[in-house]
Amino acid sequence: MDLALIAKATTKTLISYLTYQAVRVILAQLYETDPPTGLWLNQFSTTSAIQDGEVYLQELMIQRRELALRVMTVRAHLADEVAEFLPEMTKAGIQEANRHHQLAYLQRITALDPSQPPTDS
Repeated sequence: MDLALIAKATTKTLISYLTYQAVRVILAQLYETDPPTGLWLNQFSTTSAIQDGEVYLQELMIQRRELALRVMTVRAHLADEVAEFLPEMTKAGIQEANRHHQLAYLQRITALDPSQPPTDS
């Protein structure tokens, strides 16, 4: 298990997700203040590789530099706002989800079928 590689991949995924969230924030703003630009950004986002935040920004920088800079600014702000909570929230979320899955499994394997007569052992 290469923890450094896992951390690097996780970071890349998180950066791409924050890019996606930044685009969502900007789209909401643009639909209120500049609907034609909002429609353009929405169309661009549906046809571009938004799953990879860096590729998406490279493509957006070529098309509309001002929007790319805005996305970078908003995602940096989002990162500043959520970064300190992520480690604890991630650990707590995983622990809670694991407990839920384990409980569901235990309930499933220990459930008695009321249609079956009890067996004498």
